[in-house]
Amino acid sequence: MPAKNGTASSGRGNGAGTRLVIVESPAKAKTIAGYLGRGYIVESSIGHIRDLPGSASEVPAKYKGEPWAKLGVNVEREFEPLYVVNSDKRSQVQKLKKLLAEADELYLATDEDREGEAIAWHLQDVLKPKVPVHRMVFNEITKDAIQRAAANPRELNMRLVDAQETRRILDRLYGYEVSPVLWKKVMPKLSAGRVQSVATRLVVERERERIAFVPAHYWDIAAQFDTGKDEEPKAFKAGLVSVDGKRVAQGRDFASDGTLKTRDALHLDEPAARALAERLRGRPYEVKSVERKPYTRRPYPPFRTTTLQQEASRKLNFSAKYTMSVAQKLYENGFITYMRTDSITLSETAITAARRQAAALFGGEYVPDKPRVYASKVKNAQEAHEAIRPAGDTFRTPAETGLSGDQFRLYELIWKRTIASQMKDAAGQSVSIRVVGESTRGERAEFGATGKTITFYGFLKAYVESADDPSTDRDDQERRLPNLAEDDPLTAKAVDAEGHSTRPPARYTEASLVKELEEREIGRPSTYASIIGTILDRGYVFKKGTALVPSFLAFAVVNLLEQHFGNLVDYDFTAHMEDGLDEIARGEAERVRWLTRFYFGDDGEEGLKELVGDIGDIDAKGVSSFPIKDSDIVVRVGRYGSYLDRDGQRANIPDDIAPDELTAEKAEELLAQPSGDRELGTDPETGNTIVAKSGRYGPYVTEILPEPPPPAEGEKKRRTKKADAPKPRTGSLFKSMTLDTVTLDDALKLLSLPRTLGELDGEQVTAQNGRFGPYIKRGTDSRSLASEEDLFTVTLEQAKELFAQPKQRGRRAAAAAPLRELGVDPSSEKPVVVKEGRFGPYVTDGETNASLRKGDEVESITIQRAAELLAERREKVAAGGGKKKAAPRRRTSAKSSS
Repeated sequence: MPAKNGTASSGRGNGAGTRLVIVESPAKAKTIAGYLGRGYIVESSIGHIRDLPGSASEVPAKYKGEPWAKLGVNVEREFEPLYVVNSDKRSQVQKLKKLLAEADELYLATDEDREGEAIAWHLQDVLKPKVPVHRMVFNEITKDAIQRAAANPRELNMRLVDAQETRRILDRLYGYEVSPVLWKKVMPKLSAGRVQSVATRLVVERERERIAFVPAHYWDIAAQFDTGKDEEPKAFKAGLVSVDGKRVAQGRDFASDGTLKTRDALHLDEPAARALAERLRGRPYEVKSVERKPYTRRPYPPFRTTTLQQEASRKLNFSAKYTMSVAQKLYENGFITYMRTDSITLSETAITAARRQAAALFGGEYVPDKPRVYASKVKNAQEAHEAIRPAGDTFRTPAETGLSGDQFRLYELIWKRTIASQMKDAAGQSVSIRVVGESTRGERAEFGATGKTITFYGFLKAYVESADDPSTDRDDQERRLPNLAEDDPLTAKAVDAEGHSTRPPARYTEASLVKELEEREIGRPSTYASIIGTILDRGYVFKKGTALVPSFLAFAVVNLLEQHFGNLVDYDFTAHMEDGLDEIARGEAERVRWLTRFYFGDDGEEGLKELVGDIGDIDAKGVSSFPIKDSDIVVRVGRYGSYLDRDGQRANIPDDIAPDELTAEKAEELLAQPSGDRELGTDPETGNTIVAKSGRYGPYVTEILPEPPPPAEGEKKRRTKKADAPKPRTGSLFKSMTLDTVTLDDALKLLSLPRTLGELDGEQVTAQNGRFGPYIKRGTDSRSLASEEDLFTVTLEQAKELFAQPKQRGRRAAAAAPLRELGVDPSSEKPVVVKEGRFGPYVTDGETNASLRKGDEVESITIQRAAELLAERREKVAAGGGKKKAAPRRRTSAKSSS
């Protein structure tokens, strides 16, 4: 039990002089052990050792009857959490206890943030040390930093522990109370989350804007002018700005419904633009004005978590989750400072190292006289750490690190950004030129061109930030214009009309969604990577290239939440909630009162418990139905996916169709396709009608059984159990068959399966088609067949030969060549390939397999995405062993801040 003020419980050691240091990860333990040397034992907790119960089976028996047990939080007793040791961590906890029994001191060296502080508290509470306990913190894993941390430990920060615990409780209440509503009203096994649901709403709202968007079509004129001078550049392009003083409409002048929102703008259509261009050809022109202004561009600040994720997405095509995975390895191996930070400040030693290296690489003229100091603009920023930078008092160049692959690329990005942050401003000149001329009708046309020249590149020599919009000019990109003066004559070499259409708002990418969440102050930046990973995994969002596309399932979930739990997905409400959690962390708010108001309500406002208790008025069909514009067709979300519906006529919606692509024309096309319910004829033996259908697991054929005869007069209708009712024969179509070409003969053959071949050793042998392909079976033994057609031709003698051969597990003997080779996985350091499997394409490094998700394409999947899928698969496998049911140790005393 930790002391109330967060200090370590003291005790006398066993005299051996051994210090036990506990960190979160084995990789971190290995690196730190090398720096501490003799007298220290460094061991890993392998992440969190305990948590709230994940299922009813994990709740200890003595609490199972409690009404709050399923929540894992005693809402009637000051929201006291019920903690259980994770089942997959029990052996590790026993190992730590054994090591602690032989130690004189305990150092808790988990990360210096809320999560790390909570892990340290849980370790202390579970291990119950009888020796002195120290909180050891550091921002980088270098020899000097680790030895300084060991020599200067602090006490546990109970405010941070309280803050993390409050967040955990809040997220549990939200998820466990709201998710069951989605199960009942939308689809089973869905999830809701405090930040997850708001992030999903952002993506859905953007898609709604795209669906409602009406493009506007407008024209303008571009002219190619020549100065007639010998110096370069002698020609430049300019666009028509105004006609007779009236500004020509551009894309920004149109509303999202396609109407002109700027009344005094001149909207040119194609005929008008072409006619005007003709009247302007061959006319004299002159320079009306030249405006030159000096410009400076200051360096970008060093990386914090979100800006690193954004730039890694833009420049390296990394997902947010993969960026953090690679950064974690760089941190644990001593290459960069801690990567979960809101801070953009650098220590004095880091500033000195960056300035020294900038001068060595680019010259002293590129380094300002005074160091640059950056202050965070992020609200409620956690400034405990520095910005993300290369580790150490001197920075290694990328070539000096010995890194390779994605770790090298991410380190290089961080190194360049850090060096650039301490360099001089870029300087140059911006130029604006206006050109005038008269048409053959006397219309006064004014053209404009802007340019930029860079006279001193400064920090741009080291680093240039990318933009989400690829059409945006880079900061180091020049647009040079001729050296002109007022009244200089010009010749128009070309005057052409150009047509344009306004474009719908761009979908979010991971980079732009991270930026949006941070700007709206929703959630903690350190959680954005996992939040985006969750909405992708849940099927709420899928990727098309780098764009995040919401599924119709996401539309249904957001519909329900907006209509019945509006506050919970309100952007301002969620941001204010984050403010309250930060107030608790600073000791400015009391967590029990805050949680009580959220869960039970206050001052006439409904709390979460009351909201989820009244769901009878939720129209399940209504929240999952979406009319398609300009049609009588409705999109519906059912238990097995999304489909189109028009007065009972239905068609499944392909998984890869984005909602804004499902126009009335596309919907008509889908409905016009064969529905799958195609009558093939009559079975001559049974007289039953044979039909071909499209089902959840693919196309198949089946028979329509006759209705049972009605009961005789005066006889009651007998109720037949579903299990006892006669079942129609069914058979999946072969891969060579399609719904619109399958014949009655084909269907009768399929319905004849399984086919009996005879007996071997007293056991019947059959040929049948299964979910893994065609095979023969004898008792519990089976062998695969080479093709589906073999089902009708294989003989008993051939089957006997197949059973005489050893069984080949997983068909490895006939493994197909990989579809693509992607590169080396940074975690396993083994080559990754894409293969075709029983359930579709998957990636593998030879040890771990992971199926491609919705939106992943064999042709375009990257090694970064593959590594992410493999890492998630490893996590799931590691977490899947055994049931968690260790009894918790309940806290009975309050924690106070240190």
